[in-house]
Amino acid sequence: MYKETLNIVLVDDDKDDRTFFQEAIEEINIDTNLSMFTNGQDFLDYITIPNQKLPQIVFLDLNMPIKNGLECLQEIKARNLLDKLSVAIYSTSSSEKDIENTFVLGANIYINKPSSFKKLKKVVEDVLRMNWQYHTSNLNRETFLLRL
Repeated sequence: MYKETLNIVLVDDDKDDRTFFQEAIEEINIDTNLSMFTNGQDFLDYITIPNQKLPQIVFLDLNMPIKNGLECLQEIKARNLLDKLSVAIYSTSSSEKDIENTFVLGANIYINKPSSFKKLKKVVEDVLRMNWQYHTSNLNRETFLLRL
């Protein structure tokens, strides 16, 4: 799918979730470069460095300190970076309000954090192998929530 290394970012304050995510990435047969941040502010500071190479996909947790995922998504949209980034909301929340808010703000997909490592590996691989150009051009509420 990608000839070059796929640059991805995980923004999540939970250390265990970051560890499991990293292990899942390492087991998937896709050439990736994973960067991790513990809050939305650190991530925004990183992507706004002049000439910074932006990741292709950002996995963004909603519930974090300093700047949460919703605030981070609002800033990404305000800075007109949504056309350059694919944003996957990656959260334990299954609240319809959270799903609706992130859809309206322009996230590309909503993923409920899987309950097992096997499911995590599958969902991450599915997202990394997704044809984002096709997915984003046909974005609707039915395809927004990724069901396991």
